[in-house]
Amino acid sequence: MATKAYPIEKLRNIGIIAHIDAGKTTTTEGILYRTGLKHKIGAVHEGETTTDWMAQERERGITIVSAAVTCYWKDHQINIIDTPGHIDFTVEVERSLRVLDGAVVVFDGKMGVESQSETVWRQADKYNVPRICFINKINQTGGDFYKSLESIHHRLSKQAFPIHLPIGFEQSINGVVDLITMKTYTYKDFTDHELVIGDIPEDMLEEAKRYRSLLVENAVAEDEGMLEKYLDVGEEGMSEDEIRHAVRYATLSGKFFPVTGGDGRGVIVEKVLDLITDLLPSPIERGSTWGKHPKSGDEIERKPDVNDPFAALAFKIATDPFVGKLAYFRVYSGKLLAGSYILNSTTNEKERVGRIVRMQADKREDVESVSAGDIAAIVGLKGTTTGNTLSDTNNAIVLESITFPEPPVSIAIEPKTKADQEKMSTALQRLAEEDPTFRIHVDEETGQTIISGMGELHLEIIVDRMKREFNVEANVGQPQVAYRETIRKDNVEVQGKFIRQSGGRGQYGDVWLRLSPNEAGSGFEFINSIKGGVIPSEYIPAVKKGIEEAMSNGVVAGYPVVDIKAELYDGSYHEVDSSEMAFSIAGSMALQEGVKKANPVLLEPVMKLVVVCPEEFMGDVIGDLNSKRGRIESMEDLSSGVKEITAFVPLGEMFGYTTNLRSMTQGRASSSMELDHYADVPSQITESIVSKNARG
Repeated sequence: MATKAYPIEKLRNIGIIAHIDAGKTTTTEGILYRTGLKHKIGAVHEGETTTDWMAQERERGITIVSAAVTCYWKDHQINIIDTPGHIDFTVEVERSLRVLDGAVVVFDGKMGVESQSETVWRQADKYNVPRICFINKINQTGGDFYKSLESIHHRLSKQAFPIHLPIGFEQSINGVVDLITMKTYTYKDFTDHELVIGDIPEDMLEEAKRYRSLLVENAVAEDEGMLEKYLDVGEEGMSEDEIRHAVRYATLSGKFFPVTGGDGRGVIVEKVLDLITDLLPSPIERGSTWGKHPKSGDEIERKPDVNDPFAALAFKIATDPFVGKLAYFRVYSGKLLAGSYILNSTTNEKERVGRIVRMQADKREDVESVSAGDIAAIVGLKGTTTGNTLSDTNNAIVLESITFPEPPVSIAIEPKTKADQEKMSTALQRLAEEDPTFRIHVDEETGQTIISGMGELHLEIIVDRMKREFNVEANVGQPQVAYRETIRKDNVEVQGKFIRQSGGRGQYGDVWLRLSPNEAGSGFEFINSIKGGVIPSEYIPAVKKGIEEAMSNGVVAGYPVVDIKAELYDGSYHEVDSSEMAFSIAGSMALQEGVKKANPVLLEPVMKLVVVCPEEFMGDVIGDLNSKRGRIESMEDLSSGVKEITAFVPLGEMFGYTTNLRSMTQGRASSSMELDHYADVPSQITESIVSKNARG
């Protein structure tokens, strides 16, 4: 089915983001059904949804990979990305928000704001993504639009205002009052094909007027012209179009959030679609994108214009069972034609664009070209990975990439049979290409293959995908914590000297380093303070390389060293015997020696854990967390009899926690956790880790 090209101002690139189980995928299904892409709404629990197309997603009823879908509504093209809610797949949300222009944040109307709602909200803040709020499931028992709104005010933003009010309560909900048109949009059954427009019932009129005044008063505050008009003529003197303009302008600022509610499966989704096209930005309104010239480092602007040179960001790599490797990309400027050549400016390699496809979840439609503002996928790019910039071959630009957290959980993995060895290596490489938070390395001492990810579920899914998609059976070890090492002492000076004299040319490298701790999370910093050529400049990169190699194996328990500054300030060389290799080894020796003197410590990942549980189990849950070296941060009442506990707990104590929590609370509690920071390991625990590693 060929589709017409839409002008850039009629394009909307939006994400559906939320806590796990709030109803993102169901809402996306509702949108696809209402825009005519589907003949019926797929149910998550029956494994029929469009965007949850992986076998694991359908079995578990959760979204794992973000899926891109294109649909059309009232002369607009909407590219939707349905993102996962589970914290282990938070990278999918992060990379989607990097390339989106707007978002719909879905909340569970029975729960309000949940822990992961806060995480995705912060991620949207980070990329300054304008958003609208959709409170889902308010027509179910326990669903409450106003209570959920209150939790948005309490935990996310006071600047969230209803643009629609629900008519009825729980199961009796049958539509909304639109506070801009001051009309009702109702249905008899949520599966109806269209909404009936009517007048506001008498008993809701006062409430509607009050909420409308709040909406208008706060929206005009973002626009000077509208504020003047409002102060002159008041709300009554403003037309519907002017109010809509004020609300849109305020929403685009990223500081004002219109709120609606309903059933994500129902006809009310049409009102959400109207809000997407009316209030969320087109690529033009998001403005220019800035990048750097790969060689000179100069700032370069790219306008969202088809006449500017082509520039795009690859934000996701996926392996499609039918066409092979797919690179999803967002076009920021220019136009791309199938069959043309592009430059991967991150790697400086040319790539040929074979086919360009527009994705309808797991189905695809070939297109001849894509232009500024659009999202599509290229089949068959060889060297492109997530975060790479694709640009015009004669106008290179490197856009800001996407940063991903270091994975804190590792397991050893080995193939069940010798025949599986090669297949396992290929499978892991493919999966690592798709997922930047999944890492593989071989332990040099044991020869074991170690895989690392964001959590137990993340690694479980990886192993499951290997089995299903690549037919590789594997044995898996116990989860291990990705410990790190660092130093605590400032300005430690140390010499590294490597001299080897054997017949013929010898080796000579001599360096002096000054080591200091760096800020937590800031990584390794190398400072070159060599003056007067005491070490020739061609050997300096070798010293840095040697230091980095030595950092992969710390002195406390052999874990990587992080967050240090190494200043190279003195040294000497030999006219004949000095070489890059000698200086690299000298750098390694100095680092190893210096770390020993600089009060080295072991660091462990500390997780932010949020537990939602009935009040009667609270004592047990807190007691259990205290026994796991947990630090309770806060306790809040969510609703009558339900508490939310936030705590910081070392990851090493948390393996299998979900199962323990279920048995402790008769299956009535839920939890989610994310990596928060690294902290020093207490000395007695350090001793047990060191002795365990020595034995292992």
